Amino acid sequence: MEYSIKDLSEIAGITTRTLRYYDEIDILKPAKISDSGYRIYSDNEVDLLQQILFYKELGLYLKTIKDILSSPSFDILEALYNHKENLLKKRQMIDLLINNVEKTIESKERGYKMENKDKFEGFKKELIDKNEEIYGSEIRKKYGENTIDKSNAKIMGMTQEDYNNFKQLEKEIIDTLNLAMDEGDSKGKFAMKACELHKKWLSYTWNFYSKEAHRNLGEMYTQDERFKKYYDDNRKGMAEFLRDALIEFTKK
Repeated sequence: MEYSIKDLSEIAGITTRTLRYYDEIDILKPAKISDSGYRIYSDNEVDLLQQILFYKELGLYLKTIKDILSSPSFDILEALYNHKENLLKKRQMIDLLINNVEKTIESKERGYKMENKDKFEGFKKELIDKNEEIYGSEIRKKYGENTIDKSNAKIMGMTQEDYNNFKQLEKEIIDTLNLAMDEGDSKGKFAMKACELHKKWLSYTWNFYSKEAHRNLGEMYTQDERFKKYYDDNRKGMAEFLRDALIEFTKK
C-alpha cells in the first residue's frame, strides 16, 4: 500500500512536521516523491517508523537509532523480540508499582501500618530493571552472573533509610558536579568530591569495587546515549566531565 505523509502521521500518531524532519536527517525517507512533489510512503517505511518509535521509547537519540537501523547486521525480527522483552519488563514494573500504590491506599483506608520495606519494593525493582536494561549484559559478561545477582540482591535488601540516602546521594553528585564544572577543573577539589560521592553511591548497589570498574563506568557514561543523556540533561558536557574526573580519581 501507499500512504501520504498525512496518512502516515495519523497511523503513527505523530505530526507531519516530525516526518519531514525524519526525512531531512535521513532516518526515514519516503519510498518516492509523487509527480506533484508529495512524499509517498510504503509498508516498508511504516515498519521502519515503528522501529524508530520503539527505540525512542527506550530513550535512544535519533543519531543512535539511525546508526542501528542502517547497520548491515540489523535484523527487524530480532529487534522486535528485543522490544517485546523490554516492554514486558516495563509492564512488570508498572504492575509492581500499581500493587505498591494499592497496598498503600489500603493501609491508609483501613488504618494499619504498612511495612517500610514494602513501600519501596517497586522502586528498588525499577532500579534493578533499569540497570539490567542499560548495561546488564555487558557487565554480566565482564564480571559474571554471580557478581551481578549479588548486586541485585543487595539493592532489594536496602532499608528505607538506605534507599533515601541512595536517592539523596544522586542529587548531591549532580550538585557537586555543577560546582566542579563552575570551577572548570576536572582534577579540582569539587571534581574529586563528586567522584568520592559517586563511589559512595555505587556502594549501595555494587557488591564489589575496583578502580578499574569505576573508571570503565565513567567511560560508559559518555558512550551509552542513555547514560550521557541523564548527565547532559542536567548540564551539557557533564558526562564527559565526570569521566575525566573519574580517570584522575582512580589514579590515586
